[in-house]
Amino acid sequence: MALSEQYLEEEIHPIDIVENLAEYHDWDFDRIGDDQIAMAVQGQWRTYSITLAWSGYDETLRMVCTFEMEPPEEKLGGLYELLNHVNDQCWAGAFTYWAEQKLMVYRYGLVMAGGQVASSEQIDTIINAAVLSAERYYPAIQMLVWGDQTPEQAMQVAIAEAYGRA
Repeated sequence: MALSEQYLEEEIHPIDIVENLAEYHDWDFDRIGDDQIAMAVQGQWRTYSITLAWSGYDETLRMVCTFEMEPPEEKLGGLYELLNHVNDQCWAGAFTYWAEQKLMVYRYGLVMAGGQVASSEQIDTIINAAVLSAERYYPAIQMLVWGDQTPEQAMQVAIAEAYGRA
């Protein structure tokens, strides 16, 4: 049975769907309010903090995936250049660095204008895309910030991503 089949008979709030997905995947989560949920999703490199919030005003499900990062001040220019390269490769979502909060951030907004309803598969895909993107580019970011690599050199790690299975 597809994850969304249980929702076919009634419209369900997107954050309720996220909560069900978190329970299904056994992710730690905290339902912050009716329109917001925060989760911790374990990746290969680290645990990512993921928050999803529903805005009825513009009918958008906003997802923010973050991890802490404190690059030295002199590395910020290279980091922003690297993020431009990274975002050129991201078709869904984008990375930014929130210096004040010391957070690397991957953001995505699912617009559901006109009363559209998100499926659990769509929401699951958004969350998985965030984690996979963070996992893919995390080594490149680390190489730039702590390994004295140029943005171009650091991107080679992400470009060399392996496909398939052994």
